[in-house]
Amino acid sequence: MSGSLLFQSLVLGVLLGGLNALLAAGLTLYFGVMRVVMIAHSAFLILAAYLAWYFNQQTGLDPLLSLFVTVPLFFVVGIGMQRLLITRLRPATLTMMSVLLTFAIALFIEGMIGFVWSGTQRRIQLPYSGSNIEFFGARIAVVKLIAFGLAAVSLALLYVILKKSRFGQALRATIQHPEAAKLVGVKTDRIAGLGFGLGLATAAVGGTALSLDATIYPSLHWHWIGPLMAIIVVGGLGSIPGTAIAAMVLGIGQSLLQVEIGTTWAQTLFYVALFGTLMLRPQGFFGGRLAQRF
Repeated sequence: MSGSLLFQSLVLGVLLGGLNALLAAGLTLYFGVMRVVMIAHSAFLILAAYLAWYFNQQTGLDPLLSLFVTVPLFFVVGIGMQRLLITRLRPATLTMMSVLLTFAIALFIEGMIGFVWSGTQRRIQLPYSGSNIEFFGARIAVVKLIAFGLAAVSLALLYVILKKSRFGQALRATIQHPEAAKLVGVKTDRIAGLGFGLGLATAAVGGTALSLDATIYPSLHWHWIGPLMAIIVVGGLGSIPGTAIAAMVLGIGQSLLQVEIGTTWAQTLFYVALFGTLMLRPQGFFGGRLAQRF
């Protein structure tokens, strides 16, 4: 591999890792707050991508503007989903039953997308879709840069919310020790609903970013759920900093492997990392101390 190709792969790996970190952030929030394995998260990502495509088709405006509608919409849907469905599951079997419940929701969303927009593949065509810029010899697509910028801004906002706001303090307390949080007056049920809504709002942003540079179809969410699960397990369930680090490492690894073994086989890196983590360090490589410091 030549030096220029290696640099190009590293740059693309960083951009891919940043987007993956945003896509996986919601997943780790669900588990951190409620111990819910949200299989339907990637289906909501694809739904947001379809809404961005539909917005562009109907108005001719940039799909990024659809975020003003989809982010609050998904936030409210997340709160409603937590209040009306998740809280009805028995605490003793919450994690296992949440897999079945959200699996059914993913199938429902996939069917609804196919019914409304058919199974035809869709792709957003924008004036800057084919544009590239040069960066120290590496050619970078503008849409990838925009998606990475959107992911970086969203993760920074998420960090500020969780680190600086009273809601963030209550959410972190609920993640770290829900019983102790209740003892000091935190309304953990209300915080869990808001946390679930926040997680689904990240799906709206991630899906819109994904729509800029991807061909979408109703069953695309099954392609994403495996890698996203691998990222949050490697990073440590419930740890957003760990998720970001794992997404970046695996994204760079995938980008480098694509050059040698092709796109399809390079994605097996996520599953190798997942099985390796479960065998060697089931709590994840970055979730322990980082989760407590966050």
